[in-house]
Amino acid sequence: MIIKNVSLETVCGITSRLPDNVHPEVAFAGRSNVGKSSLINTLMNRKALARTSSQPGKTQTINYYNVNDSMYFVDLPGYGYARVSESVRAQWGKMIEKYLKTSRQLKQVFLLVDIRHEPSQNDMIMYKWITDSGYSPVVIATKSDKLKRSQVDRQLRVIRSAFGGGASGIIPFSAQTRQGRDEIYELLDSILEEG
Repeated sequence: MIIKNVSLETVCGITSRLPDNVHPEVAFAGRSNVGKSSLINTLMNRKALARTSSQPGKTQTINYYNVNDSMYFVDLPGYGYARVSESVRAQWGKMIEKYLKTSRQLKQVFLLVDIRHEPSQNDMIMYKWITDSGYSPVVIATKSDKLKRSQVDRQLRVIRSAFGGGASGIIPFSAQTRQGRDEIYELLDSILEEG
């Protein structure tokens, strides 16, 4: 995949109507601070189009990035951020669930988890939401540069086992080294080919 042009096209808050897009959508889900914005920026070859922050819980909207006028990267709100009230967290959950259940163009969901840790309770809930909505998520294990190569394989086994082997693949990823980017591009190209 060669990225020619990208733009943040639509931002949907809790009360917004979701857009009725004509191009395929791929969604990125993950807990706050898992490196979702860094992944999206790496894929788009941009430094800061998706806002990264040392403050978790920054993405509180569903953000649609138009990529090459042929596909949308959909950045879902980060979940599991403790400093947000229970009611706000519940609203984010409803927003994500509504998106998963109603988007007509959603082709693939990428679920991001931190490779250094076993998937959290929130990761397991999100995984179930995705599969209950009829999708087989591709798990992206972020921050792989923080581990030695021997540890990476062990952690991938831990993650695979936590999800019961049901993910359609696990890709170790690093925004620093760009490890995993080409594998994700291949998946995106095959989605575009399918239309």
